[in-house]
Amino acid sequence: MALNMVFKSRKIKLGSLEIIPVWSDSMGAKSFSVFINTGDLKIIIDPGASIMQSSFPLSDEEKFSYLERANRFLSRFIGKSDLIIITHYHYDHFYHRDLSVYRGKILLAKDPNRYINESQRDRALEFFSSLAIALMKRGLDLLDRKESFRVTDPLSELTIASTRDFGDYNSRRKELLEKGKRWFFSLVQKWSNWKKIPEVEHEDIMVKFIDNKSLRFGDTVIRFYKPLFHGIEFSRLGWVVPVIIEKEGIKILYTSDINGPIIEDYAEWIIREDPDVLFLDGPATYMIPYMMNMINFRRAKSNLINIVTRVKSKYIFLDHHVTRDLRYRARLKEVFSKRKQVLSFAEFHGMKAIAQKLYEERYSKR
Repeated sequence: MALNMVFKSRKIKLGSLEIIPVWSDSMGAKSFSVFINTGDLKIIIDPGASIMQSSFPLSDEEKFSYLERANRFLSRFIGKSDLIIITHYHYDHFYHRDLSVYRGKILLAKDPNRYINESQRDRALEFFSSLAIALMKRGLDLLDRKESFRVTDPLSELTIASTRDFGDYNSRRKELLEKGKRWFFSLVQKWSNWKKIPEVEHEDIMVKFIDNKSLRFGDTVIRFYKPLFHGIEFSRLGWVVPVIIEKEGIKILYTSDINGPIIEDYAEWIIREDPDVLFLDGPATYMIPYMMNMINFRRAKSNLINIVTRVKSKYIFLDHHVTRDLRYRARLKEVFSKRKQVLSFAEFHGMKAIAQKLYEERYSKR
């Protein structure tokens, strides 16, 4: 079935809400984008796309073809949207090709001035500077203001993860956490000294930073959670801001990139929220054993099993990092066996995940 035909027919309707999983990695390009029409307004979350990793077994031509398709769909859904949400500044989460698509939109974005690593800060600065030139015809006026940040050790908020016994791995884990803590507090000093990227109110664009805030549009409430680690504790990939959208007693939870979740406290938070529709990015199993060790993989798998067996969600989407791995269904077979509602974006739209197709083609004859 042609992709454009799929998108005309595949959507979730819950009350007055319409939800369309626009694009994710299971469809051939890195992305994790969702469109939601609440009746009060139309929202797109994280409308970005990047080419699949070099190890993914498609030709460069095929990878670029999927990337172009992804960008066409994202551009189309941005055009339909009143409000654009950016949960962090990785290129597969925000649209940076043609900034004119942001004209006339409300942009709710993660705060680029704190709880952000250096590379995401650089991307955010480039993005907002280019946005100002494209839509306001002037440079971005950074705020020359220093602030003192009072922060606590992030582990103090991770009471489950920080007290868990990892057996023989405890000493190595303690060493890594201490190193991560030093990295974190060195970043805090940089947040205090950076010039500040400002929020913007202009006739052609409104930009608001949303970490740990709640907004209402008519009967639609959008809650933004506090910044969470992009993966493990003190992940050098930085932080992301999950999104909760509620109306008429219906709750949608978009986790953004928490890689599983790996961290047990994040899983318990998801279970407490108990959404009707849940978007999980899944662990980056394609990086085993190089960037993800088996201990953290087992943590993520255990957390996923805990989530899918305890939440009431009518739909659970498990995609993004995890579907970059041809073996993802085998690695997480215990998760998929618990709930038939656990789907990739591709499966929801009536297709096999690209990784699953490639796996079957490669291994079915063995």
